[in-house]
Amino acid sequence: MTNSATRTLSVLTIPAFNDNYLWLIHDGAHAAVVDPGDAKPVLAALKEHGLRLTAILLTHHHADHIGGVPELLQHFPVPVFGPRNETIAAVTRPVGEGSRIDVPGLALKLAVLDVPGHTNGHIAYLYAADSEEPWLFCGDTLFAGGCGRLFEGTPAQMLSSLGKLAALPDATKVFCAHEYTLPNLRFARVVEPDNQATRARVVVETDKREHNLPTVPSTIGVEKATNPFLRYREPEIARQLVAAGKLEQGETPLAVFTALRLWKNNF
Repeated sequence: MTNSATRTLSVLTIPAFNDNYLWLIHDGAHAAVVDPGDAKPVLAALKEHGLRLTAILLTHHHADHIGGVPELLQHFPVPVFGPRNETIAAVTRPVGEGSRIDVPGLALKLAVLDVPGHTNGHIAYLYAADSEEPWLFCGDTLFAGGCGRLFEGTPAQMLSSLGKLAALPDATKVFCAHEYTLPNLRFARVVEPDNQATRARVVVETDKREHNLPTVPSTIGVEKATNPFLRYREPEIARQLVAAGKLEQGETPLAVFTALRLWKNNF
């Protein structure tokens, strides 16, 4: 999709802190930033690429996702979109499931999904232009090879949220907010050791990290093939949980998912 100046949209990866990724969606002139936990690397990227910030998009209230907003607003007084079911002081445009956003300054239309679990009001943003692979900005709900911890929500909420994301087209690019991929895949190998797709993915992602490249974005298709939190219905995963003493035989899919998440917490 292009804007009136026929500019193509693209996404810049901005590393921050130890393992965060901040996403800058831009058309070569204007930009929107997703989850700016730190303003300084965002300001540096805007300057380096000659971009003007026109919007801020927040997925949830944790400090490493919103901490840079006040400083950014000092430089760019722009609208701040964020979850309507969370209290974030800087948000001027609260949004939730069913909201449609025309991002100021960009030919960028986003759909909003409610994806609670990591936090109670967590949202995701979906860009689904007809002629391109959809883009999903999912914060800390779905990770490459994993999912977020349940700090506020329930396993049932997270299960529902992940199911909503897994139903997106396989080509959907998954722009998650952290570089957790290799640790997540180490866990995936333990809980589903015979998954050849996971084994192959470990090789690919390890090579990226050895060359200091990000492992994200992933895709929904890749996640469905390798991410145990989308594959919790696979019999092998339940067998591994039972063998490890984490689950009783014959439990429900929700119990399998719950046990999986608890095991990962202490892995």
